[in-house]
Amino acid sequence: MSKNILVAPLNWGLGHATRCIPVIKALLNYGYQPIIASDGAALLLLQKEFPNVLSIELPSYNISYTKNGKFFKWKIIKSLPRLLKIIQAEKKATKYIIETHKISGIISDNRFGVYSKNIPSVFITHQLNVLSGTTTWMSTKTHQNIIKNFNECWIPDVDGPFNLSGKLGHPSALKIPTKYIGPLSRFTKHDDTFKNDLLVLLSGPEPQRTILEKKLLIELISYQGKVIFVKGIIEKEQTIQLMDNMTVYNFMTSPQLEKTINESARVLSRSGYTTIMDLAKLNKKAFFIPTPGQFEQEYLAKRLTEQYLVPSCKQNEFKLEMLKKIDNFKGLHLEVPDVNFKTLFGNLF
Repeated sequence: MSKNILVAPLNWGLGHATRCIPVIKALLNYGYQPIIASDGAALLLLQKEFPNVLSIELPSYNISYTKNGKFFKWKIIKSLPRLLKIIQAEKKATKYIIETHKISGIISDNRFGVYSKNIPSVFITHQLNVLSGTTTWMSTKTHQNIIKNFNECWIPDVDGPFNLSGKLGHPSALKIPTKYIGPLSRFTKHDDTFKNDLLVLLSGPEPQRTILEKKLLIELISYQGKVIFVKGIIEKEQTIQLMDNMTVYNFMTSPQLEKTINESARVLSRSGYTTIMDLAKLNKKAFFIPTPGQFEQEYLAKRLTEQYLVPSCKQNEFKLEMLKKIDNFKGLHLEVPDVNFKTLFGNLF
């Protein structure tokens, strides 16, 4: 009989869910039975991707951004008592799922309460150093203490100097069992002819996703070229709007998005880590606008700009003419072997 493996991504934007797609596919390919557990848009996305896989709703962290990014950290700190209660509810739900569905292993992508001391439990993260300004030491220590509850930590990156996550995923000292498994992407590169001059990819928590959407829809009205605009809003049905030179989608499924990225000359998006992994896999040129107040995205965007790979700017500073910088940068590319899921699963489950 196949082993039931619980896969639980955080509902924070869409990145945690989308990078679990290759993990779930690999589990199915190697004879395991994945069971998906999440909430909100992340759960809805994975239900669309895997309609025949059992899915379960977990308690929601309900984290939202502030309109002013500089206040976000303090909002999180203020929310800690509520978050701790939710994590306790998550632990209780996990225990019930394990008993009810005879779970043999857990893969948690940044869900703090989804683990068990009785079965192998894996934590996926690219942030072993959690940047938070003057409180980085505290947020990092807290995160690493949480990871200690798991048997292993899988880092979706490569070890060594030529990597994608920089200091986020490469701490100077660590006492946690870790494995650099290689970047996780649901996409495959195809040498397609470019049909789109620019692809806009949005996602992430509100209200910042909507704030950027409104800004870009105004800025791109005068863009000279064909634009595909994906809002990153997961809904029951796909919608398509034609707006002058733009075709606007609420969301795309993985096969459609893979095809669209491959057929697009340039990409404009947030600097979320999953997006960076996807664009590196597909060898794309891009422009990044990090989410205001999200230290991780601000660091990744700055690092890639300093390496002359991808230009970037602050959200309130973006102007249409800045997209011209893209052609002066190298773009993203990281040539690494595919993730060895067979060994990863076999050694743990």
